[in-house]
Amino acid sequence: MALLSLINGAQDEIGLNRSASVFSSSDSNTRTLLAFAQTEGRELLERFAWPVSQAVATHTTLAAELQGVMTTIAPGFGYILNGTFWDRTLTQPVTGPLTPQEWQLQKARVTTGPYSSYRLRAGNLYAYPAPPAGSTWVFEYQTTYFCESIGGTEQAAWAADTDVGLLDENLMRMGVIWRFKKKNGLDYSEDFRIYEQKLANDTARVGGKKV
Repeated sequence: MALLSLINGAQDEIGLNRSASVFSSSDSNTRTLLAFAQTEGRELLERFAWPVSQAVATHTTLAAELQGVMTTIAPGFGYILNGTFWDRTLTQPVTGPLTPQEWQLQKARVTTGPYSSYRLRAGNLYAYPAPPAGSTWVFEYQTTYFCESIGGTEQAAWAADTDVGLLDENLMRMGVIWRFKKKNGLDYSEDFRIYEQKLANDTARVGGKKV
């Protein structure tokens, strides 16, 4: 289902006139529905680790604490999935993320632990102790992508009428509807209840996978 179809479906249920286009529309209701579609995508990523929006990053280590910018190492980076960070060269885990306090404790110690640890700071990946150059580090992560272009490029925001959702588009449409009703002072309690029930069912039944 393309974004235009998602918005048109919401308009049908709310009782609004259908839009021929979303992004070229100057209609205030259509612009509001688009804004809520953006919000809905971001909020769903915050609420659950959807497998369809996960990716694997492979990084070749540098002989330094600063390993690089996270969005370069892992495009669309959201957060690292716990327990997935491994040094495949040494076949051992890379532990973390370290808090600022844990990082400073590590730096103050004379000795270091058996494994490398990582810290995320200001959008960068740091390692302690600094690993040797050329090791292969791999981790899985949650991306910020909830839709994709018609050509298959994953995106962190709707950008065209023809974009397609990576997450369940019926759930996203339902989220757009209750948000619109709430903003306009309409009764949205039943819409919200059904939305929350579907969200709970989807996450429990298929772990976020599209069906």
